[in-house]
Amino acid sequence: AVYMFYALAIVCDDFFVPSLEKICERLHLSEDVAGATFMAAGSSAPELFTSVIGVFITKGDVGVGTIVGSAVFNILCIIGVCGLFAGQVVALSSWSLLRDSIYYTLSVVALIVFIYDERVSWWESLVLVLMYVIYIFIMKYNSTIHHCFERKTKNSANMVNGLASNTEMDDSSNCDATVVLLKKGNFHRKASVIMVDELLSAYPHQLSFSEAGLRIMITSHFPPKTRLSMASRMLINERQRLINSRTYTNGESEVAIKIPIKHVVENGTGPSNSGERGTNGTRRDEDAAEAGNQNENEDNENNENDEEEEEDEDDDDDDHEGPYTPFDLPTGKIEMLKWVFTWPLSFVLYFTVPNCNKPHLEKWFMVTFASSTLWIAAFSYMMVWMVTIIGYTLGIPDVIMGITFLAAGTSVPDCMASLIVARQGMGDMAVSNSIGSNVFDILIGLGLPWALQTLAVNYGSYIRLNSRGLIYSVGLLLASVFVTVFGVHMNKWKLDKKLGCVCLSLYGIFLCFSIMTEFNVFTFVNLPMCRDH
Repeated sequence: AVYMFYALAIVCDDFFVPSLEKICERLHLSEDVAGATFMAAGSSAPELFTSVIGVFITKGDVGVGTIVGSAVFNILCIIGVCGLFAGQVVALSSWSLLRDSIYYTLSVVALIVFIYDERVSWWESLVLVLMYVIYIFIMKYNSTIHHCFERKTKNSANMVNGLASNTEMDDSSNCDATVVLLKKGNFHRKASVIMVDELLSAYPHQLSFSEAGLRIMITSHFPPKTRLSMASRMLINERQRLINSRTYTNGESEVAIKIPIKHVVENGTGPSNSGERGTNGTRRDEDAAEAGNQNENEDNENNENDEEEEEDEDDDDDDHEGPYTPFDLPTGKIEMLKWVFTWPLSFVLYFTVPNCNKPHLEKWFMVTFASSTLWIAAFSYMMVWMVTIIGYTLGIPDVIMGITFLAAGTSVPDCMASLIVARQGMGDMAVSNSIGSNVFDILIGLGLPWALQTLAVNYGSYIRLNSRGLIYSVGLLLASVFVTVFGVHMNKWKLDKKLGCVCLSLYGIFLCFSIMTEFNVFTFVNLPMCRDH
């Protein structure tokens, strides 16, 4: 079971997450949309397979129990783990959290309505699948809906703040474009994508198209190398612009304030009267131009050096980071031990999953996505099997194993993926993944096997569920969503260690309640287990 655990982590880290990043780059998805669709679908593959095994092979409630358990695990535990181990305070945007949790609440309510009579018919399962299709459409038109939402909230904020916001807008309208971008960034919390045309329409007469383009290439959607070179190019452009259009205000040079070019600013003040300005102006312009050129050369040199350094770092990383290749021995004793320990895994994965981090295999990213999903399914099946044996050996009932161990086990890929992403500062993607994969679990993980069973395999039949405790657990699910959103809101939309601890302790409380419910502590839910005489 532990080795499968580790295998899942390796597949997730080295193959699954990189292929996701490539998919999102190709489809131009923003980070939260990617998290809620592709990332959720892939990392929830284990739950889907568990559910299929539950409906078609073991004909029990293993699938439902696992999905309900892992849904709570996803929300409380993953957000808790991300908060504790992200290593930084991650800002969350209210829009993506509200969008996912509202839709999730709807799907849980639908589930409660459908399983209340302890049987599921074909049209009910079909409704669940269709709800997921609608969810994908909402994701596709995410940005337009987001704009409406922003406009509504902005208008209400303006009504409240009145004059304050107006003065802010006035301030931003007469300063240069860089400040405009910063203002925009703060105003929208953390917009993951800023479109060129959106920037241009928001602040006409201030940005040329190329300027706006440069500014966008600094956002987090591009690799560090691109961002570095674009930033330096922007600095050079800005410097040239200021040198060309230097104006003197109040007898003080604006350049002295804006740019630290040592040649221009001699005493911190420019020439004080027009006479001096006449004689010194031309010499100063030459000085400034020289300084500009010097700085440009320095920038280019720095760029080259940085790029060389980065390449060196990349080479170093390839020795330690990424999957171990079965034919290259690493250096160092600990690395050797790890290499030997993971050799069977790396050998199998080396031949079956193309590593889309390598430039020559980059175009195979869809194959990587599909094959790593299949491996995740296989490893999770092994893990479910082992965990079942552990439960049987220790005499723990099925449902409780489902809600605790299996739920935690099948959500390991989710947890890993979310944590990796949160460490990179993309909090929205992490939270959207944890809630989005729940939407996937409930609507597809339960809906699809049920729909196949009632429509294709045995038309017109009913799926019977035989644990009344499930309704209580699903009710607790709803509560967990409300508590999480409320907690994040009280924490000022930040994900930090405090919120992490709160979420983890809530998860503990949920487990206690579920286990007590299944053991008939509150009401009579389950028949007692048969004992061997």
